[in-house]
Amino acid sequence: MKVAVILLGIFTLYLCVDLGRVFKRRINKEYLRHAWKKTAIWLLGMQLAVIFITYVSSQLQVSIAFGIYLIATAQALIGITIFTTTLNNLRKVRSGHVKLLVSEKDLPTVTVCIPARNETQDLLECLQSLVSSTYPKLEILVLDDCSQERRTSEIIRCFAQQGVRFIAGKNPPDKWLAKNYGYDQMADEANGDFLLFCGVDSRFQPDTITQLVKLMLQNKRSMLSVIPKNVLKPGLSFGQSLIQPSRYAWELALPRDLAKRPPVLSTCWIITKQTLAGAGGFEAISKKTVPESYFARLAAKQGDYAFIASNSSIGLTCTKSIAEQRSTAIRTRYPQLHRRPELVALVSLAELTQLVLPIIFFVTSILTSNVLLFSLSTLSMTFNLLAYSKIVNLTYRRFLVAGLFALPVAAIYDICLLNYSMWQYEFGEVVWKDRNICVPVMQVIPELPKI
Repeated sequence: MKVAVILLGIFTLYLCVDLGRVFKRRINKEYLRHAWKKTAIWLLGMQLAVIFITYVSSQLQVSIAFGIYLIATAQALIGITIFTTTLNNLRKVRSGHVKLLVSEKDLPTVTVCIPARNETQDLLECLQSLVSSTYPKLEILVLDDCSQERRTSEIIRCFAQQGVRFIAGKNPPDKWLAKNYGYDQMADEANGDFLLFCGVDSRFQPDTITQLVKLMLQNKRSMLSVIPKNVLKPGLSFGQSLIQPSRYAWELALPRDLAKRPPVLSTCWIITKQTLAGAGGFEAISKKTVPESYFARLAAKQGDYAFIASNSSIGLTCTKSIAEQRSTAIRTRYPQLHRRPELVALVSLAELTQLVLPIIFFVTSILTSNVLLFSLSTLSMTFNLLAYSKIVNLTYRRFLVAGLFALPVAAIYDICLLNYSMWQYEFGEVVWKDRNICVPVMQVIPELPKI
C-alpha cells in the first residue's frame, strides 16, 4: 500500500508539471493542447494501473514478501540482459584494422565542418590537430556563429594559409537550432564527397581521417559515428565516471536494434554528401537537438551505418570537461524523450528500480538474513555494475576502479539531470552557447519587447 501511495504521488507531481504548462502558456497553442492531453491521459492511465494492481493484489492476498521477490527476480533478469547486451554492443563497435588499399587518386574528397561560437583555446587546439592531417584531399570549414568573442574569428583566420576556410555565420531563424543552421550553411559550402562534422573538443591524429574514410569504403558504409577516447583529467576519476559514461550507456547498454534506433554520438560523425542530401539535409531536422540520430536511422535501414569506437589507429580523442558534459546532458535529455513528462516519469522510475533499488534490497537482505533476496539482489547488482564498468572503461580506454562503484550515484545524477532538463525546457531557459534554445526546440513563443 505504501508503495502504491508513493507511485501515485510521483505521477501526481508530473501531472502538476503538465498542468503547469497550461498555466504558463509559453508554447504554441495548438502544440500545447495536443501535448497536454496526451500527457494527462498517460499519467492518469498509470495511476489507474497502480490502483488496479494494488486492488488485485489485496484481493488475492499477495504478500509483500512475494512482491519483493518478484521485483528482485525481474531486476536480476534485466541485469543479465543489460550485461549481455553491453558485451554484444562493445564487440560490434570494435573498428578492427583497415585492410583496404586505395590509391590517393581514388580517395574521395573530405570536408571537415566545425561550428564555433565564442571558442578560443579548444578551437585553436582542434584546428592544430586537423591541419596536421595526412589526408590528401581535405577541406576544413569553420563557421563563426556570430561570436561576441573577437578571438574566435581571429583564430580561424590564422589558419587560412594552412587551408582552413572561414565562413561568417548568420543568425538562425526561429525554427532552427543554431548548431543545425550552422551545419546547414557549411554543408552548402562544402565541396567534399564526404562531410565530417565535429565539435571543437575533438582532437585528431594525422592519420585519423584517412582511417575513417578507408573504414567506410572497406565496409561500404554511407555514415559513421565514432566513440572517442575521452581525456581523463587527473584527480577527477569518480566525477568523470558519472555523466559521459551514462551518456554512452544509453547507446550501448540497451538493445537498440530491436527499436530500430541505432546508437549515435555527436562528437564526430562522417556522412556522404549524397546520403545527407537524400535525407533532406538539415532542413528536415532543423529543431532536433541530436540531428545525427535522424541520418543514422535512415542509413541503418539501408545497412549503411556503423557505430565504432576509436582505437590506437584512428586516434580520435575528446577533451570535454565535466561542466560541458553536464550542459550537453541538460540540452539533449528532455528532447530525446520527445519532450514528454510521462516518459520522464517512466524512465526515472525505471532507473531507480533497476539501478538503485537492488542496493536497498541487498542491505535489507543482510539485516534480515534473507538468503533468497540476498542472492537475487547480488546478482542484479553485479551484472549492472559490471556492465557500467565496461562502459566507463570504454569511455576513457582504461580501467577505473571508480567505475565499479559509480553506477548508483550516476543513476541518481542522471535522473536529476533528466528532470532538471524537463523543468528548464518547460518553465525556464536552456542556454547553449549564449542562446536560449527553448524557442526552436519547444516552439516557445518569444516574449514581446516590454513597453
